Amino acid sequence: MPDSNDTTQSSDTMIFLASDIVGRGEDRQLGGLLMQKFLHTVGGHRIKPRAILLMNDGVRLVTKESIAFEELRLLSSQGIDILACGTCLERFGLTDKVSVGKVSNMYDITDAMLKAGKVISM
Repeated sequence: MPDSNDTTQSSDTMIFLASDIVGRGEDRQLGGLLMQKFLHTVGGHRIKPRAILLMNDGVRLVTKESIAFEELRLLSSQGIDILACGTCLERFGLTDKVSVGKVSNMYDITDAMLKAGKVISM
């Protein structure tokens, strides 16, 4: 556990989420819970990513129906950019359900990854 006296640091790290769950197991409920716990932990850590980039099923996280919605909302309120792929949102019919972050595009998401010091892919 990080020391609560440590000051918050921003990094040039990006987190790339291509799914709304962690892992590839058959238990989607467990995978959703793990994603919620992961994002909660990121929110409480003293080192913050610069952005969270969402593609494919990962865009489902920006809707109020997502188990991890509150965690993403908190991360956004901490100044972390949340970029969701517009093509993916359109494909899933979720464009008007985006409740946190920004609808983005392939160029901006790719640009962010290429400029990042490190990309963590989950």
